[in-house]
Amino acid sequence: MVVSTTKSDSEEQLRYTFASRYVRTSLPRFKIPRESMPKDAAFQIVNDELMMDGNPRLNLASFVTTWMEPECDKLIMAALNKNYVDMDEYPVTTELQNRCVNMIAHLFNAPVGDDEKAVGVGTVGSSEAIMLAGLAFKRKWQAKRKAQGKPYDKPNIVTGANVHVCWEKFARYFEVELKEVKLKEGYYVMDPAKAVEMVDENTICVAAILGSTLTGEFEDVKLLNELLMKKNKETGWDTPIHVDAASGGFIAPFLWPELGWDFRLPLVKSINVSGHKYGLVYAGVGWVVWRSKDDLPDELIFHINYLGSDQPTFTLNFSKGSFQIIAQYYQFMRLGFEGFKNIMETCMENAKLLKERISNTGRFEIISKDIGVPLVAFSLKDSSKYTVFQIAESLRRFGWIIPAYTMPPDAEHVTVLRVVIREDFSHGLAERLVSDIEKVVGELEALPARETAVDDQKSVAEGEQKICSYWRRISDKKTSGVC
Repeated sequence: MVVSTTKSDSEEQLRYTFASRYVRTSLPRFKIPRESMPKDAAFQIVNDELMMDGNPRLNLASFVTTWMEPECDKLIMAALNKNYVDMDEYPVTTELQNRCVNMIAHLFNAPVGDDEKAVGVGTVGSSEAIMLAGLAFKRKWQAKRKAQGKPYDKPNIVTGANVHVCWEKFARYFEVELKEVKLKEGYYVMDPAKAVEMVDENTICVAAILGSTLTGEFEDVKLLNELLMKKNKETGWDTPIHVDAASGGFIAPFLWPELGWDFRLPLVKSINVSGHKYGLVYAGVGWVVWRSKDDLPDELIFHINYLGSDQPTFTLNFSKGSFQIIAQYYQFMRLGFEGFKNIMETCMENAKLLKERISNTGRFEIISKDIGVPLVAFSLKDSSKYTVFQIAESLRRFGWIIPAYTMPPDAEHVTVLRVVIREDFSHGLAERLVSDIEKVVGELEALPARETAVDDQKSVAEGEQKICSYWRRISDKKTSGVC
C-alpha cells in the first residue's frame, strides 16, 4: 500500500504501511497520540484491529439485522450526515418517520382511521421505546393518584423474570419497582394468572413479551387481558398492558394474523417493536406506538424552536442518525406485506430444519416453541461430562457465535444454547452449523470423565482444571474453520 508523506511525517518518506514506523510501535490505548499519521496508515491500523471481531453473519446470538440490500446501503450512505432531530432542515425524513409510525400502528390494529395520524415515534432501539412507554404509564398513574389524594411514590410494574434487561434499567433509572413472576422448569414465560395476582393499586402496567429473549416464545397476552379486565372490574382499578414486541412485532402479524396480542385487546395501551430486529434494518432503530393521544401525557412532549421552527419531541435522545428511519421506510416500500411474510416464513422453515437436525443428534432437548420468534433454544440431556458453555466456546473456533446461559429464577439450574435465525441464515448454513456441533460434541465426549468426588473445593477445581487442559489441547490442534 502506497502512502503519501504528511507534514507530521516530513522526515520519513513513507512508501509501505507495513514497513513503516506506524506498525513497529504499540497503539495508544489511553491517550490520544501526540502526532497525526497518514490516512492510509490510520485506515490500515484500525482495519487490522477490527479483523479480530467476530463475523456478524455468524453471530447467532444477536437478533439484530446483519444484511440489507445494496440499494438500501446506498440510501444509508447518502444519509449518514443527516441528524434526524433537525426536522426543519430535513422535513422529508420527518415525513418518512411519520409514515412508518402510521404503517406500524395499522399493522398492530390501532384504532385510527385511514386519514388519522397515529401516535408514536422512532427511537434508538426498543430500550428507548420501553423507557418512553414506561414513563407514560408512570405519569398517568401519578396524575390519577394525585387527583384522588392518594400516595404516588411507590409505583411498580409486573413482568416475568424473562424480561429483557432494559426493563430492569427502566425500573432502576426511574424509580419503579419491578415485580417479577418467577419461572419454572418447562415454563419459561410469564404466567398470566400469577402476574394478575401480583397486581395492586400501585401497578402502573403489566408488561407482556411477544418473543422472549430466552426462548423466543410469545406470552399469552389475550389471556392476560381477560384476567386483568376481570380484576379491574372487581377492584375499580384500570391497570393497563404494555406489549414488548421487540422481536415478535414484525413476525406475528405476517405469520399468525389472528393471534390476539395487539391493540385489538382493550387493555393494550402501547407497543414497542425493534426495527433493527425483524424489521430488517441495521442496528439503531426502534418504535413505540400508543393506542391514542390520551395514553401519552402532554407533559412528556417538549417543544423546541432553536432549530428553525416549533418542533415537538418526545424522545430521550436528541441527536441521532436519520439513515435508520430511511432504511425502515425502504424496507416497508420494497417488501410490502407479501415480502415480509415470505421472509418470516423462510426464517421459520430454517428454524424448523435446524431444530430437527439438532434433535436428531439425540443429545439435546429442544426448549423453544413452534409459535414464536424463529430461533432454536436447546439444552443438553446429560451435562454430567461437559456443559453448554464448553460447546459454545468450542464452536467459536469455527466462527460461530452462539450464546450459552442459565435461565432466570426459579429455573437457574437449566442451561441453554440459543441460535437466532435471521434473514441471512440459509439452509446451507444450518446444515454446516449442525455438522460443527457434532464435531465439537464428539471431541467433548472424548474428554476424561468429570471429577465425581466433591469432598472439598480443591477437588472440584482440580477436576475442572483437568478437563479444561485436555479440552484446550484438542482445540489447539484445530486450525481450520469458518473465518
